[in-house]
Amino acid sequence: QVKLQESGPGLLKPSQTLSLTCTVSGGSITANNYYWSWIRQPPGKATEWMGAIGSSGDPYYSPPLKMRTSISRDTSKNQFTLQLRSVTPEDTAVYYCARIRLFGTSVRTPGDYWGQGTQVTVSS
Repeated sequence: QVKLQESGPGLLKPSQTLSLTCTVSGGSITANNYYWSWIRQPPGKATEWMGAIGSSGDPYYSPPLKMRTSISRDTSKNQFTLQLRSVTPEDTAVYYCARIRLFGTSVRTPGDYWGQGTQVTVSS
């Protein structure tokens, strides 16, 4: 069974860079037909797809976040990472990494795997 686990700091100050790592077990991040994605859910709001990295290593970004986001991977560690630059309190959310089949989706569907999520708070 595929398992994903997010790791990274839980508290940042405005203007800092958020870096999160997703460690994957039970499946390779180079497997075809999946998008290794980052999704977040701000308090009281819907989930938001932030971006993904495909099996070939090509990154994809949500247009509103494209200028601040970088997604990369380390195939030797079976990990992929998210960097979000210049964070503000509006970036406070639970951040999830996920293996999804439908590009750009931010809802859980059968056959997809999500991590448990990690709380990130941006506050001065």
